[in-house]
Amino acid sequence: MIRISELREREVINVNDGRRLGAIRDLELDLERGRIKAIIVPASGRILGKFTRAREHLIPWEKIVKIGVDTILVDHPTDPASKA
Repeated sequence: MIRISELREREVINVNDGRRLGAIRDLELDLERGRIKAIIVPASGRILGKFTRAREHLIPWEKIVKIGVDTILVDHPTDPASKA
């Protein structure tokens, strides 16, 4: 078993490009089924010092490849803007 507080301490890394996405900021829950639908990781951009919903990585739970001791590996599409 793992607690949400423990998940939030782990670095989320994209297996597609090796990029560090940051730590989990929030979860999207399916209350009817009692399941986690997605993890939410803030993107690197900020507007007036605050993260906006449009500037978040919404990663479906099915796209989590592995939850390790200190990292969470995810299969997240590479952002073309981040390659510039």
